[in-house]
Amino acid sequence: MTQAMSRDEVLDWLRKRGTQRTVDGMARYGLVAKRAFGVPMRALLSLSKRLGKDQALSLGLWKSGWYEARLLAALVGDPQRVTRRQMNAWAASFENWGDCDTACFKLFDQTSFAWEKARQWAASPREFVKRGAFAMMACLALHDKAATDKQFLALLPLIEKGARDERNFVSKGVNWALRAIGRRNRALHAAAVEVARRLALLEEAAPRWVGKDALREFKRKRPAK
Repeated sequence: MTQAMSRDEVLDWLRKRGTQRTVDGMARYGLVAKRAFGVPMRALLSLSKRLGKDQALSLGLWKSGWYEARLLAALVGDPQRVTRRQMNAWAASFENWGDCDTACFKLFDQTSFAWEKARQWAASPREFVKRGAFAMMACLALHDKAATDKQFLALLPLIEKGARDERNFVSKGVNWALRAIGRRNRALHAAAVEVARRLALLEEAAPRWVGKDALREFKRKRPAK
């Protein structure tokens, strides 16, 4: 049974349950946010189940600017009501990998615009918009069961190009996308291995790391089909 709460009620709920210890711990994971209550993800997941899908609340929570409110916004958002404009606006305001990945993993990859935005954002100069592109690719590889191999093969050139970006969070997003596609099936595994091998041979540190790290995983695990 869902429970209706206003934006201010949710923010008050978060404020009461936050701790400075949790805020301090965020830094160890590279999470930098201007405003954070310090509420763990497990509490947000529990609250989101009580709230259910509420697009108006989702938009209000994101607009508040609080880190945990933004994670919750992604959890309660309705993918059927998300627009291109919303996706672009949220992406432009990503603060860190946490709100970026949660928005992509829990909401954006379920929209009808996911593939379009993954391709578009891959060309963005903004660090977390660009990370969002590759996080979306990874999420699609994990969640979009109806997508064809052809669709994922078309993403590999974007991944290979994106691997040259030296920014840490972009590199990790590219690596995630390559590994996720390579785990999908044997055909995509073979194609992803080829990309990883080329990257591993490059002199630049960023693409070399992406390639070598992906190859290590591909050697350990191969898709069953």
